[in-house]
Amino acid sequence: MRLNAAVVVLLTGLVAATYGFGIYLFAQLVPDMQASLGFGLSYVGSITASAQLGFLLCAMLAVWLTPKIGGGNVIVASGTICALALLLIPLSSNIIVVGVLLIVLAGTAATVFVPMVDIISRVVAYRYRGLAMGLVSSGTSYGVAVNSLLVPLYAPQGEWRSIWWMVGLLTLAVAVMALATFKRTDLLGRSVSTTAVRSAGTVAVPSLRSELIRPWVLLIWSMNFLIGLSTFPFQTYLSSYLRVELGFDVQYTAQVWALIGIVGMVAGLVVGWLSDRIGLRAAMCLVYGCVVMAALLFVISPTGYWPLVAAVLFSIAFYPIFGLIPAYVSKLASSSAMAVSIFGIANVMQGTGGILGNYGAGLLTVHNGSFAGIYAVISVVGVLLIVLTLKLPREASEPVATGMAIEG
Repeated sequence: MRLNAAVVVLLTGLVAATYGFGIYLFAQLVPDMQASLGFGLSYVGSITASAQLGFLLCAMLAVWLTPKIGGGNVIVASGTICALALLLIPLSSNIIVVGVLLIVLAGTAATVFVPMVDIISRVVAYRYRGLAMGLVSSGTSYGVAVNSLLVPLYAPQGEWRSIWWMVGLLTLAVAVMALATFKRTDLLGRSVSTTAVRSAGTVAVPSLRSELIRPWVLLIWSMNFLIGLSTFPFQTYLSSYLRVELGFDVQYTAQVWALIGIVGMVAGLVVGWLSDRIGLRAAMCLVYGCVVMAALLFVISPTGYWPLVAAVLFSIAFYPIFGLIPAYVSKLASSSAMAVSIFGIANVMQGTGGILGNYGAGLLTVHNGSFAGIYAVISVVGVLLIVLTLKLPREASEPVATGMAIEG
């Protein structure tokens, strides 16, 4: 039981590293690195777009690689590569090399997160998977919190390289601990596909093709696409909406973002715990409802303290979303290998939705002359997500005999 809990904590740490350090640290250090390395904003745009493409490609790579070598091996290798890339960035003054390393870091985020569903299904009891994935999905907020502590301390003195060194060494330590723990829990081998037994009786494991075209799988992919389409633009244009159009100052905008981060540090765990009691579908409806309310507040009443309320609602939704869906997939897929395939493609759909959402939101703002239209569309997408969630089949309260959960 303790080792299983340690596995979940280490997975959370690796998500904190690959997402929090690997993706979001660069965004916080852009001004400092620009001053030192001499690149422009156009380069920043090119790198972030390339990193998103790298994430999508590596999500597909993880789908192919995980069944062949095992989710544990993919995760440990990805964490190690992430640590090395973080440590190499401060050693380079070539912006092309730095750009390539940033793309690699975005790729490791995908190759760490996609196999999580395989590992969680092997070490976490069926009834606790919502809680486990909720904690893991909040890992990003912990990584961002570490960034927020280190950047003010070192960046003003021009010591941005020291920050990369510290997070790189921290990530390497987590990867080494993960390797040792995965060895002790026998997670470095390939998972054994097991026959899923439903309440109707024993059913043979379906082929990959037949499983991937099941209605609930197509619904999950559609939902992931809509999640990217809505939640990514929500954040991308938030500061511009608050400061440029609504006239809030930098300090107020910082408070909004701080609330998103602080609430996010506990939201995944709390909503994950709740999902194990009320069901994953009900928890999904709850978080999508929060997205709808948060977006509507930015349309109907974006004044006074209401943007702060909207920030809390959005954070309650945003971090748990990425834990609820893999937890649901792990409960309905016929095997952990099948779950990885489904969830990997779901990540690709989510990234594609994010790219189209950010691009479309920009066009909509230019056309309307206001950011409010973005949040109106997001609220409609949130309602659609609730409708799709209600069409999902209910997960069983307990597996009959899947062999996918290890009780402890």
